[in-house]
Amino acid sequence: MDAYYGQSHILRDLSMHVEEGEVCALLGRNGAGKSTTLRSIAGARPPDVRDGTVSFKGTAITDYSTEDISSLGISLVPEERRVFPNLSVEENLHLSDVARNWSNVVGRAVSMDNEGMSTEEVYEVFPRLEERHSQKAGTLSGGEQQMLAIARALKQDTDLLMLDEPYEGLAPQIIDTVEDAIERIAETGTTILLVEQNAVAAMNIADRAYVIDQGEVVFVGGSEDLRADEETRERYLGV
Repeated sequence: MDAYYGQSHILRDLSMHVEEGEVCALLGRNGAGKSTTLRSIAGARPPDVRDGTVSFKGTAITDYSTEDISSLGISLVPEERRVFPNLSVEENLHLSDVARNWSNVVGRAVSMDNEGMSTEEVYEVFPRLEERHSQKAGTLSGGEQQMLAIARALKQDTDLLMLDEPYEGLAPQIIDTVEDAIERIAETGTTILLVEQNAVAAMNIADRAYVIDQGEVVFVGGSEDLRADEETRERYLGV
């Protein structure tokens, strides 16, 4: 796949796959093309995918709209989290139900196999959100907002959950909490593609990892293989 922002060539013949049910980490330094990869899969514009194909469960989705890609069961939790600050935690979660139901009404839903988690199930994964259910999202801590952003995605018909820098700006203790939640989500069978600057934390939960540099894959293998590859870690990840 080749992707561009205007005339800037960001992804260069990038080829990768994520197996159903696995946690796959996409790692690299700032500007390597990690977020561009997620945006390209989600159908966000920009970037502009000019060559190559994005496929999901055997179906080419390169030219699908963002809404139709979401209806297939692909959810992206962006780096900015984007919760509704003036709405409560429960109201934020309810909006995910509204969005899912509207997609079904207008005929966008392509796969109905997964109806998404209920609010009660989300609270089982993120008990802190239940404690804060009536609190405005804008008053939550950074970690709690990250939990809420992930929870909203889980309320959609999510088969592939893509997380862009979920640990950014979080204290180590909160990272552990979010990490535990991601592992619990993976145990439900949800496939996870994780972009993370904190390579050590990502390798703790990932089955496999890709490392990219300047839009090209420079490593692919199991997390244990990457831990053992000191040259790749030092050269491309700085760890």
